Amino acid sequence: MVVFAVLCAALTSVCYGVGSVLQAVAAGRARSSGALDLKLLWRLARSAPYLLGMALDAIGFLASLVALRSLPLFLVQAVIASSVGVTALVAWHFLHVRLARRDAVGVVVLVSGLALLGLSAQPAAGDALPASAGWWGVAGIVVVAGAGALAARMPTPAAQAALLALATGIAFGGVAVAARGVVVPADLWRLAADPLAWCVPAYSLLGVIFFASALQRGSLVLVVALTFAIETVAPAAIGLAWLGDTTRPGWGIAAGVGFAASVLAAISLARYAEPVTPLTT
Repeated sequence: MVVFAVLCAALTSVCYGVGSVLQAVAAGRARSSGALDLKLLWRLARSAPYLLGMALDAIGFLASLVALRSLPLFLVQAVIASSVGVTALVAWHFLHVRLARRDAVGVVVLVSGLALLGLSAQPAAGDALPASAGWWGVAGIVVVAGAGALAARMPTPAAQAALLALATGIAFGGVAVAARGVVVPADLWRLAADPLAWCVPAYSLLGVIFFASALQRGSLVLVVALTFAIETVAPAAIGLAWLGDTTRPGWGIAAGVGFAASVLAAISLARYAEPVTPLTT
């Protein structure tokens, strides 16, 4: 089961890495308004690259839910952040983009950090959270939605993109925490009464909307780097503090080094989330 969970995490990274590029192409082509545009998804739904990117995201999302049931958040989120490394390799192999020495080093560091994390992580199901955790998660949805609405009032597109990327990272991080902490009952219909289960689709929808909007307003490097940083670090801290995520005995320092190396390398490679050549619909 653990091997299958690791494979699911790796599949998530591949799907997200390719999907982000396709969504960036579609978001860049879509007509944008000055404010936060809630009709953006409707326009993007007519774009083949966006639909394909969303399909890959959906596959990756389902795979991440499987991985989160038995792997600690700090491992799964670092693997997800490594999707930008997948994008860099795709650009190098298929788009014939020259990989600079610094970027090649970044890929090596990323893979090495993930290897350390894989060796140091202690697979286990997440601890049960108190009943109040679900309502705190619902309150977080309101905060994230408010941050997205506030972004429309920022004076410059760059400031809007930064705040939207921050909200996106929190939203996607919220998905991971909720998926890790929710208890799946024998009767699945009982999930409808669990506010923590509500958080998974709600945070997902906010993250998709805000990510698409951020891609229209700012640098891909800024958007992807901020999103991955928040999406990775915050859930990892929550998992270690409250969800029972642990490392193997004696592997704590190795896990810390691997996590830091993976996140920093992913951020350094963030510019590869920007497509180099246009794609046709």
